[in-house]
Amino acid sequence: MDHVELTAPGLLLRPWRVTDAPALLTALDEPAIAQWNAQNVTDLAGAEAWIRQRADWSCGTRMSLAVTDAADGTLLGAVSLNGIRRGDASIGYWTTAGARGRGVATGAVSALTGWAFDGLDLHRIELCHAVPNAASCVVAGRAGYPLEGTLRESHRYGDGRRYDEHLHARLATDR
Repeated sequence: MDHVELTAPGLLLRPWRVTDAPALLTALDEPAIAQWNAQNVTDLAGAEAWIRQRADWSCGTRMSLAVTDAADGTLLGAVSLNGIRRGDASIGYWTTAGARGRGVATGAVSALTGWAFDGLDLHRIELCHAVPNAASCVVAGRAGYPLEGTLRESHRYGDGRRYDEHLHARLATDR
């Protein structure tokens, strides 16, 4: 899979760079990211390894992009497609504390979704989030992902507990 760069109003979605490691380390230490998108990254070397893994799209089943401010390059979050297989995938994202409430997640999810339907010829993309994370329901709805149901105790999150998740999905034919 070729690396891509995408834009949305005020945003640049681009492949991860090792130079993102300090900002990534700060972001992953933020309590909400640690809770809902827990990563085992505790130092700069770990952040660089995390970036190298996400920058490698050679398997063709996943891709990850840094979400940055289009004007100054500040890291605002991440958006990824995972489980790309036979026309289906799942999408995930997180945003830094300072980026929340500004439409960053919705813009990033919408941009990657549109590209995935066109560029990868996907048919269905699922978005799951923990039920207590109400902001993610808002993002899903604004990005055109209707709620399909609740997956009971389907994922263990950063605090080690299993949570119910909302399953949202979008089809290429929904556009």
